[in-house]
Amino acid sequence: MQRRNFLKHTSVAGLVFSPVFKTSSSVAVEKNTPENNIDDFELDEATIDMLQQAMQSGKYTSRRITELYLKRIEAIDKNGPKLNAVIEINPDALKIAGAMDAERKAGKIRGPMHGIPVLIKDNINTGDKMMTTAGALALQGNYAAKDAFIIQRLRESGAVLLGKTNLGEWANFRSTHSSSGWSSRGGQTRCPYILERSPSGSSSGSGAAVAANLCAVAIGTETDGSVVSPSSVNGLVGIKPTVGLLSRSGIIPISATQDTAGPMARTVKDAAILLGALTGIDEEDAITKNSIGKAQKDYTVYLKEDALKDKRIGIEKAFLDGNKQVVDIYKSAVDILKQQGAVIVEIELKKALNDLNDAEFTVLQYEFKDGVNKYLSSANAKIKTLKEVIDFNKHNEAAAMPFFKQEILEMCEAKGDLNSGEYKEALYKNLSSRLIINNMLSEHKLDAICGVTNGLSWCIDLINGDYDVGFFYSTPAAISGYPHITVPMGLVHHLPIGLSFIGGAYTEPQLISMAYSFEQVTKKRIAPTFIANSISMQA
Repeated sequence: MQRRNFLKHTSVAGLVFSPVFKTSSSVAVEKNTPENNIDDFELDEATIDMLQQAMQSGKYTSRRITELYLKRIEAIDKNGPKLNAVIEINPDALKIAGAMDAERKAGKIRGPMHGIPVLIKDNINTGDKMMTTAGALALQGNYAAKDAFIIQRLRESGAVLLGKTNLGEWANFRSTHSSSGWSSRGGQTRCPYILERSPSGSSSGSGAAVAANLCAVAIGTETDGSVVSPSSVNGLVGIKPTVGLLSRSGIIPISATQDTAGPMARTVKDAAILLGALTGIDEEDAITKNSIGKAQKDYTVYLKEDALKDKRIGIEKAFLDGNKQVVDIYKSAVDILKQQGAVIVEIELKKALNDLNDAEFTVLQYEFKDGVNKYLSSANAKIKTLKEVIDFNKHNEAAAMPFFKQEILEMCEAKGDLNSGEYKEALYKNLSSRLIINNMLSEHKLDAICGVTNGLSWCIDLINGDYDVGFFYSTPAAISGYPHITVPMGLVHHLPIGLSFIGGAYTEPQLISMAYSFEQVTKKRIAPTFIANSISMQA
């Protein structure tokens, strides 16, 4: 989850692959050599469609594409700028790619994900040679017995599991003073736009990796902001689906009522393709049954350039004030919505939900303790309870807690079970958000609600932790369990900023349509140039 902003509001306070867009600014970047290969990457900004066309034409095989991404990871993730986005490479990646090539040669194409390399957040089980640790040294050696349900679906789609991505440890739910994108197992991930800046969390590795073209697409997870915030900060499209659209079984949990996985991509179409590949009813996650008749296998049919015409869109009024440069980009985005035929209505959703912040944190503490204990009890990790995790960290403090501690883990351990009156009262209050949002959508006859996804990336600070930079809009969709899509809407000082589209339960098709329409008319995705630091921009 996106701990930094969340805690602020709680009581804890012949196909040629070339860049679609490149910055034209003259700024200082990390030294470009054949070894780090920052700019001269033949798959730069390649989409799923482009990769499929290349494989169909015979220009590339899946194995060759996978090799190129692995070399890219070695060149700029482990060397060069050292983004540190990938925590582990799948030793079977080339084998999987070769198998997909053999199927293609035999005339079998599973679908649009066939042979496409994907990176996966390191809190999602893969029943293979990769560990699942949530970035925690305490879970080192946890090799899952089987794939998470969404990973089963991913394999069935023909995708190549390229590796695991780093994250904020325990999905950024360990300390009140942590640095987003830091884990005791993986270290600190960096933002590819300005390397001293945070990639945001907790799906930081997935965000930085897709932004830097280390993979075609990636999977993140969100409790409150952890897909959409790193997507916004890294110039990506991120989809946090309705809770229940994707199974959570086999994913290290925070919250049974808010957790979901979601796609992170460089285009709306790629995110839509990956989303469709992951849906399905899972007997081990009962909430997925709510998606019967609502989940889609192909969300690309909703990609319509004129989808904003005659739509009524609520614009979050709170974001019309603040950092002037961010506000100006937001206002420009609103003007574009109008130009595309949308009817704009100013709303104050943040204000309407202000009283629910403390309830959310209470719910998460109870559900984290319950969910983690259940996960660990059946995992292959030596540690079997949250209490044992806390004790491990204390006994290995130098390695596990060199910068910040584990206050949130300890708060969670101190809570009772889910029969607690405090939990039930907080959950009831939290879920009242659905009524508030539904009433607002109904009262104003809205098709979607828009706002600034997240503030600009902040400087990495391992000593003091993250700090507030204003603008945060993940909580409404998070606490209600409703869908949320972010799309790039511009840059401020070479740092991306995203526009959010939020709707009611299972309105992914409509939101994808509107997000695609906005994307196509604006095309604000700009590839990173790995600027060393803010001072170098003055050179």
